[in-house]
Amino acid sequence: MKPLEDYLVVDFSQFLSGPSAALRLADFGARVIKIERPETGDICRHLYTSNVIMNGESSVFHAINRNKESFAADLKNDADRAQVWELVRRADVVMHNYRPGVMERLGFDYQSVRAQNPTVVYGEISGYGPDGPWRDKPGQDLLLQSVSGLTWLSGNDGSGPVPMGLSIVDMLAGAHLAQGLLACLVRRSLRGEGGLVQVSMLESAIDFQFETLTTFFNDGGQLPQRTRHNSAHAYLGAPYGIYQTQNGYLALAMGSIPKLGELLGCPALLNYPEPKQAFDQRDEIKATLAEHLRTNTTEAWLAVLEPADIWCANVLRWDELLRHEGFRGLEMTQTVRQLDGYEYQTTRCPIRLDGERLTSPVGSPKLGQDNARLQEEFMTSNARQDA
Repeated sequence: MKPLEDYLVVDFSQFLSGPSAALRLADFGARVIKIERPETGDICRHLYTSNVIMNGESSVFHAINRNKESFAADLKNDADRAQVWELVRRADVVMHNYRPGVMERLGFDYQSVRAQNPTVVYGEISGYGPDGPWRDKPGQDLLLQSVSGLTWLSGNDGSGPVPMGLSIVDMLAGAHLAQGLLACLVRRSLRGEGGLVQVSMLESAIDFQFETLTTFFNDGGQLPQRTRHNSAHAYLGAPYGIYQTQNGYLALAMGSIPKLGELLGCPALLNYPEPKQAFDQRDEIKATLAEHLRTNTTEAWLAVLEPADIWCANVLRWDELLRHEGFRGLEMTQTVRQLDGYEYQTTRCPIRLDGERLTSPVGSPKLGQDNARLQEEFMTSNARQDA
């Protein structure tokens, strides 16, 4: 059995952050019921990535909502609301990612839910937290990357702010919500108490920068300075970065500059024997490295550096990664199937429990596909008497 089997999660969230948290709970065995609007459903069903449409819906939706059930309900309709309450009263976890105040208006806020389900674990994600002047701003990933300072850590000096090419703040907030929910479920199992877990995307983005912000706090308020060449970390010295080679790219992490000079046959690097120079003169060191590394192939450099235990790596595209035996050995992909028989390939949960990979063959749900079965299970008179 997976650890969360027999746990029921009622998930009002949409887009990415909340559904990513619910996905992780589903991976651990929880039964996750998505509450969706009739006709349109989760807006992410139609939020296309590169116009990739799979079985009539967005690839993003399929990726993040596998192994869930869908219950379509109009939360402004009394009859539908009554049906949703039947689910909420039986839930171990109730969660959403609406802006502050929305669930209060709908009547499914924490206090209202706890009044009818005293031991519920209730989770919510907002953009900027429940208080303060930003509380009503939209919690969108690029906006949070921008306001949190995150965009000033990537790219080279002079290139302006550079956002990450992923919805990273959404995913971080989802991971934090899942952590908080699991902690409260442990507490409930020990003491019988429910609880409220609140996560904001802004706080998640700030926590993501704990290393760099701690340095900033204790460095006299000096802003991080990216290097002019091959920047990969504002607070690390040369050689840290990605460099072009004759036929591709090579990533170099921390390492002795003189040792690199010897291994690579680059005498100019021997002029930096002091560890302090790796940071103080990192721009000129990186420029020298960049010029030298273009003279040979990635494979040739790796053949020299890896046996010497230098931290380095090839820089792979997805097509190259998927062909590599290192990727194949992980078995990180799985094929899942929707109720109508449509199959698609996606990733699996990255966590292993007791040495076992967490997989499931169940794909994402069609909108409202589980209404009839859930009504029969939870909303008939017999089901209510058994509750």
